[in-house]
Amino acid sequence: MRNDLVRIAGTSCALLAAVLTVLVVRRWEPLISYDEGVARELHAHAVTHPGVTHLTRILSDWVWDPWTMRALAVAACLLLWWRGDRNRALRVAVAALVASAVQQGLKALVGRERPEWPDPVDSAHFAAYPSGHAMTATVVCGTLLWLLPEKSPRAMAAAAWTLALVSVLGVGLTRLYLGVHWFSDVLAGWLLGVALIALVTLWRPRSGQPPASPASLGEL
Repeated sequence: MRNDLVRIAGTSCALLAAVLTVLVVRRWEPLISYDEGVARELHAHAVTHPGVTHLTRILSDWVWDPWTMRALAVAACLLLWWRGDRNRALRVAVAALVASAVQQGLKALVGRERPEWPDPVDSAHFAAYPSGHAMTATVVCGTLLWLLPEKSPRAMAAAAWTLALVSVLGVGLTRLYLGVHWFSDVLAGWLLGVALIALVTLWRPRSGQPPASPASLGEL
């Protein structure tokens, strides 16, 4: 049942991401107008609230930065490998590597320009679509949640899910607030991240064995 829900979520997100990509490439007017409206409102607030903007930059550039997320993935891989759980270690590594390849590939193919402001509060490089921050955080946080022991205490599971959700949603909002992404960039990062998590965690080896159950990092 749990695997079925993950499969449905992953497939749905992949299809939505595909549709969203087509709309962005074709510059569908309702979507472009919405993106521009959200960007204008958030940028106007960021310009007039430097304290909030400074905090947002710290969260975006350090706490939830893609390299911070990748460092967490590397730490999980090393712990799992040391434990002898090489199957899951490789899955976490593959998820992080594929996420980087997919986001960079789409950025090059779509070539979407980032928002431009006469008074920017932050800057970013490369194309806008999809958001690498949003996708990387989704993939890393999702795979770490997958590694939670099935019989984790409720308080521990609730705390982990809360931290993951705050990180994933928070990093997307920071990119919007700082004016370096359109809303659809962030949404695409979230959708692609969920699709990739489902693909990696449900992948079956050639032996036909069922997908690996969540590992217990608490035992490492």
